[in-house]
Amino acid sequence: MPSNSFTKDDTKWMKKALKLAALGRGHVSPNPLVGCVIVDANGKRIGQGYHERFGKAHAEVNALSSVKDKAMLKGATVYVTLEPCAHVGKTPSCAAALAKLPLKRVVAALKDPNPKVDGEGFSMLREAGIEVDSGLLQDEAARQNESFLHYTKTGRPFVVMKMAQTLDGYIAAADGSSQWITGKAARSLVHEWRAGYDAVMVGRNTVLNDNPRLTVRHVEGRQPRRIVVDGPLSLPRNLNVFTDQYEERTIVITHNEQKYRSTADPMLNILDPDGFRGQTLLVNKYEEHSDLEHAMLELGKLGVASVLAEPGSDLARALIRRNLVDKLELFIAPKLLGAGTRSFVGLGIETLQEALQLKNISTTKVGDDLLFSAYF
Repeated sequence: MPSNSFTKDDTKWMKKALKLAALGRGHVSPNPLVGCVIVDANGKRIGQGYHERFGKAHAEVNALSSVKDKAMLKGATVYVTLEPCAHVGKTPSCAAALAKLPLKRVVAALKDPNPKVDGEGFSMLREAGIEVDSGLLQDEAARQNESFLHYTKTGRPFVVMKMAQTLDGYIAAADGSSQWITGKAARSLVHEWRAGYDAVMVGRNTVLNDNPRLTVRHVEGRQPRRIVVDGPLSLPRNLNVFTDQYEERTIVITHNEQKYRSTADPMLNILDPDGFRGQTLLVNKYEEHSDLEHAMLELGKLGVASVLAEPGSDLARALIRRNLVDKLELFIAPKLLGAGTRSFVGLGIETLQEALQLKNISTTKVGDDLLFSAYF
């Protein structure tokens, strides 16, 4: 159905479904965020729900469970942010469950690109005599599920690069200090992001110099996996990411096959004989470094659908040069250093015509800092 054919009420209920879907952020990946609202024949909301946890009931099932009087489903309309699934996986088919009900209409924001669905859910509903309309607020729904859509299409995680720099483009002072370039508001926001992404990625220099924890602390939320790119596999094992209570959520990426074979037991996920229990990924070598494209594909196989990269300049350069960054979140602090470590260097660009042109740009004030958001 064309977008101009939807009513104001359709839009109202889909906006509600999108808000519900957002409540599952950080808990459902690699599944999508999905929200659902059920409205009876008189236009009254009678049920709602969202996908709350990976492997648990889907949004449509939770919404149906909230309907107190099932007789009110006759002639009802179901608003859902993603096409109801047509296959049986960890949970039954939502399309099949809806097809058995005396519904009048199902309105969806997006078609599910998963090859196991990809229009089959809509077909199942239409075969049952239920009217199906899709495309309502599809841009908003696609943005909400950008990680899922990218992961489903490419098999590798959606990568967001977070950087914090001074007004004159430095991420660290001449003495190497970088804490803190931004203010508390910006740091709290980053912790919210960490809770919403599957993993946080840093390079070996960041771990060696800053000894970060890469955990969610300033807000409540799920602890992400921690990915450390340590090509030579030589970081000391007394650092926080290897010794704290979340050590099993640490993934180390290396291309040093000889050392990997001599120190790691992949079957037991034991990285070294010193007792650290995490996971190590052996990837190909690329220009004397770990092949990050290969690493992303391996992370995808582990179910990592989204990565928040918090790199130094070396890892930032490597990710950008391999075209592995999908979105940039750049904090710009109202400070001047005049010397130190630059944020973006060595990108292999020599002319203005070769400059990377970012898209869908937005700016937001976060405390005293400016947040520049854009897509590659």
